[in-house]
Amino acid sequence: MRLGPLDGETEDARRLFSYAGAGMPAASPGEFGWGAWIGEGSEGRRLIGAVLLESTGATGFVHGPVVVVDPGLPQEVEPVEIAAHLLAALVPHATASGIDTLFARPQGLDRVWVRFGFIPVPEADLPAAFRRRPGTGLFAWRGGTALWSSRRRAKDGAAEPRP
Repeated sequence: MRLGPLDGETEDARRLFSYAGAGMPAASPGEFGWGAWIGEGSEGRRLIGAVLLESTGATGFVHGPVVVVDPGLPQEVEPVEIAAHLLAALVPHATASGIDTLFARPQGLDRVWVRFGFIPVPEADLPAAFRRRPGTGLFAWRGGTALWSSRRRAKDGAAEPRP
């Protein structure tokens, strides 16, 4: 198995998301994704996993990861671990591009999200740009720490409730 960036070629990833019935962002020129392939060469290589990142400013929304079981996948490779590897590759890329907060739907991968420092947060913390996405539950990661608050800091440093 090989992992790598999708480099703007997310069409195959979108087919995987569609096959799995997973939510995905509308196609955009700046979208980024990471993939997992098995096989060699252009004829034998197949995308078996992908994760897509939608961003606005310093905030991102992670779609996926989606991993499909393939007969060519070695038995010792667990799909959950492929999902973890995809996320492990995506988070450093996101932070290097200036994103300091990531949101994601859990999709039953709670143990993967928690492993990378994501924590459950209320839907009210989701920025307006990412509302009305499919799925239930919400996990978030902020700058590599589990510190999270639903209260904004006022200019004088005192906490004030969010509107």
